[in-house]
Amino acid sequence: MDRLKQIAGQLKAEFDFYRRLYKHPQTPLLAKGLLWLAIGYLLMPFDLIPDFLPVIGQLDELVIIPFLLFLALKLTPASVKAACKMEAP
Repeated sequence: MDRLKQIAGQLKAEFDFYRRLYKHPQTPLLAKGLLWLAIGYLLMPFDLIPDFLPVIGQLDELVIIPFLLFLALKLTPASVKAACKMEAP
């Protein structure tokens, strides 16, 4: 149970970081767009690869969303990322 609480806390911290990153005025527009695409793809009722296909259907979220987040982080200056990490509650 403690491990589950730890994972939930880490997940909340990551969401808070991406929220602060999106709201930061120096985050490039393309990076903000990629963050929105990641959220949109996660919430989208349909997928590029349907979930009823075994294994591959579930893996698309595990590949596409982290890739979009990776690109957004690559496009964001290190100073902005550091500032957003320092704002942690």
